[in-house]
Order: sequence, then C-alpha cells, then structure tokens
Amino acid sequence: MKKVEKSTATPAGDNGRAGKGIYSQLFFSFLRIGAFTFGGGWAMISLIEREVVDNKKWIPREEFLDLLAVAQSLPGILAVNISVAVGDRLRGMKGSVAAALGTIMPCFLIILTIAVFLTPDLIQNNHVVASIFRGIRPAVVALIVAPVITSAKSAKIGWKTVWIPVVVALLIWSKWPVVSNPILWIVLGGIGGYLWLRRQERRLTDAQLEKKEKEEGL
Repeated sequence: MKKVEKSTATPAGDNGRAGKGIYSQLFFSFLRIGAFTFGGGWAMISLIEREVVDNKKWIPREEFLDLLAVAQSLPGILAVNISVAVGDRLRGMKGSVAAALGTIMPCFLIILTIAVFLTPDLIQNNHVVASIFRGIRPAVVALIVAPVITSAKSAKIGWKTVWIPVVVALLIWSKWPVVSNPILWIVLGGIGGYLWLRRQERRLTDAQLEKKEKEEGL
C-alpha cells in the first residue's frame, strides 16, 4: 500500500516568504510604515501596498485591492483595518494582532508625545514647528493621491468607467442630502457588483449551453 506523504506546500499568498518569523515581519513592517507616514490611512496605503505586494510579495495586487475595498467598507481606521485584513490573510487571528499592533503603536506614541509637549499655542506661535507642519502638508497630499492612481490602474479603470468614481466623488463632495452619504455608494457599489457577477454567470452558462447544443447537433 502506497504511503501518502504529508503536503509541504506553502500556504496561499505566502510565496515562500511568510514562513518562520512572519509575526515579527508583520509587526515591524507595519511599525515602520506607521512611524514614518503622515496624513492618516490613505497616506499609508501606498506604503502598505509597496511593502506587502512589491517587497514582501505576500499577496497579489488584485487581492490587496479586494482587501482594501473591504477595509474601506468597515467602520474604524482604514490603516488599522487593512493591516488586520493582511495579517488575517497570512496568519489568521495572530497575524491580525501582530499587524494591528505594529500599525497602532507608533501612532499612539507620537500622538501621546504631541499631546504632552506640543500644545496648540506652541504649534501656532513657534515658527520652526509651524514651518515643519506647512512643509508636511504637500507631501501628505501626494501620499494620498498616489494610492488612488495605483488603485485605479490595478482595478483596470479606463476611459469608459472613469466617470463612475468621478461622479461619485463629486456627489459625496457636494454635501447634498442623501447623495453625499458615502454609505449609500458603498451599498450601491456592492449591489452593482453582485448584479454584474450574476449577469456574467448567466452569460457564461448560456454560452456553455449553446456550445453543448451545437456539439449534440453535430
């Protein structure tokens, strides 16, 4: 009787790197990103994408975009949500905890330090500190714009579909009642994606039936 050998395949998404020491890698990767990123969640996305997709190659870019969509749809801080999603994708609950701690810890320590030493009066009246913050602002804008462009390219948004995010962004920015609520567009986007998937499945089924009928006719 032939002996069945135990599989030694690497878990999906690890690409041979998410093995020994993955928890420390997750923690220090997100710690480094959280410590040197200004501007909040969206400013961190481009660095997280580069680290997770390009450098570590833990997950493919398309899957990262799916995780990003889920992270945006959930309540809470975007950067923490995406770190939890990536950690869970690699190593479940423990991976989520390691990635989330790495993201939260530098932000917590920096905010605590600012709260203790940098008062609003000091920021406004100290020319050196005020100049530093004014210089950071354009860089924050660039960090926010960069992931929007890369996400659009990865999501294959072309000239035929670019009107969708543009119109939605303008409606949210308009502050009009109801239509400016982001939750509305998240729900409509989910419904639209579901209907599009069902349509594609029906078209595929019809094509298969048509092919089968042709083969039987021959």
